[in-house]
Amino acid sequence: MDIDNEPYFISKWKSQIKKGLLEYIIMLVLKTKSCYGYELINDIHHFASLEIAEGTIYPLLNRLKKEGLVTSEWIEKEVGIPRKYYKITPKGEEHLSIMSSYLEALNMAIAKLKNKQEMPENR
Repeated sequence: MDIDNEPYFISKWKSQIKKGLLEYIIMLVLKTKSCYGYELINDIHHFASLEIAEGTIYPLLNRLKKEGLVTSEWIEKEVGIPRKYYKITPKGEEHLSIMSSYLEALNMAIAKLKNKQEMPENR
């Protein structure tokens, strides 16, 4: 299927899946290292092949911060402008673990459904 001509339904479905997983993906990246916003956008694009706008990432980071799942700190480097670095909190790591378990269970359930449909007696 030509990705540029994918049906509207599929396009909307992918968008909803992405929206639902962005907080999880952000926390996964922050578990490995502290990041500033633009660096986080680049890492997510590199590892998950997702395009995220700055107008999307910062409201999510603020919501995660309000929930106590991440913290932020302004850091000045010797060269360049100060940057706000985000870091996952212990509470965020606990939530990430719960989210990971849920996604693993969901993936297993989906795999079972796919395998059931592929069995000869279900055709």
